[in-house]
Amino acid sequence: MKAVLTRNVSIRRGAQAFFAHEAAGGIVLMAAAAVALALDNSPLSGLYGMLLSTPVVVQVGALAIDKPLLLWINDGLMAVFFFLVGLEIKREIVEGRLSSLQKAALPVLAAIGGMAVPAMIYVALNSGNPEALNGWAVPTATDIAFALGVLALLGSRVPSALKVFLLALAIIDDLGAIVIIAVFYTSQLSLGVLAVAAVGISVLAYLNYRGVQHLAPYLLTGLVIWVCVLKSGVHATLAGVVVALFIPLNKGAERSASPLKRIEHGLAPWVVFGVMPVFAFANAGVSLLDLSMDDLVGGIPLGIAAGLFLGKQLGVFGIVWAAVRLGIARLPDGVGWLEIYGISVLAGIGFTMSLFIGTLAFSSPEHAAAVRVGVLAGSIASAALGYAILRHASRRTVVKPDSGSFKGTAIPARGGAMASLDPG
Repeated sequence: MKAVLTRNVSIRRGAQAFFAHEAAGGIVLMAAAAVALALDNSPLSGLYGMLLSTPVVVQVGALAIDKPLLLWINDGLMAVFFFLVGLEIKREIVEGRLSSLQKAALPVLAAIGGMAVPAMIYVALNSGNPEALNGWAVPTATDIAFALGVLALLGSRVPSALKVFLLALAIIDDLGAIVIIAVFYTSQLSLGVLAVAAVGISVLAYLNYRGVQHLAPYLLTGLVIWVCVLKSGVHATLAGVVVALFIPLNKGAERSASPLKRIEHGLAPWVVFGVMPVFAFANAGVSLLDLSMDDLVGGIPLGIAAGLFLGKQLGVFGIVWAAVRLGIARLPDGVGWLEIYGISVLAGIGFTMSLFIGTLAFSSPEHAAAVRVGVLAGSIASAALGYAILRHASRRTVVKPDSGSFKGTAIPARGGAMASLDPG
């Protein structure tokens, strides 16, 4: 009996250590994608498809939301993901890595280059196909969970300032993706429903102005806004960002005293280990046996893969090099050009956000397969090369675990809610 209890304690401690590790989110995400690929290429592929197409209906009186399970995941669960992204963006702008021009200059410029160049490469490879051009934004995104997971595999050999730079870059990248979705992937608008959503936003603004600290009124109002945005033609995930911006952040307060920090800390594990893996499971499946030549070497998969693998590293590294040479910004302390190049390559891991934008850009199954092939190819290549470069760079320099800073910013114990999760 004692041996059994000892083994159970060891298993529990091992599980806690795993989920507290920075790489855990990326590993779980990768496992979910692998399971989806395995199922879609097995005798169970029919069941996998039936599961995702299962109709789910929620109805209150005359108001009904009738969608297949896949769209509940993409429109509902991903709204929770974007809610957490919105919380992080607000916190970083108010009191974090983006709270001053000096801190934000280099990652902002890097993110702009990392979005612009991949889009241009995609457009160049698909210029003769108007329908394919709708996917120009797919390779512009960076998957922070995967990128940080790869970086975490190198442990303390990576300068802390480099992790901070990657986090700031990814947060700005997420903000860019939000703007792209709002501007370019919005269908015909229902102004009446949007007017109701605007009333809900006014309620959030009033609650924030009055200093209401309880989360329930914000979340209930946010649910109403999500339903309205879902019915309006604007993508429903953007409701999550809007609600997040009104959650009170008591600047400088401890986590327990700030509603934003409290909900961010509590929600992060559910998003990293729940929402994102479920999304990956639902969207990463592709039948390899049914792939056509266009799915492998057509303009869409090549444009996405080249945009992620080549465009990201050219855009991020190129604009950082130019900004430093021109005196606009400087490199993070203790970080050299080889490390910056490695991070630029890692930024090409698109996965979650790229797959999500792909679902908005293309609705047909044949295009969905091409998007998945391009995202997987570009992300895997970026992860492998980025890891190899940073591993080589870490052998050249001995790095103390807590050394380095970014623009004079103190390195926090956790690099944001989605960066690393502790059980406390």
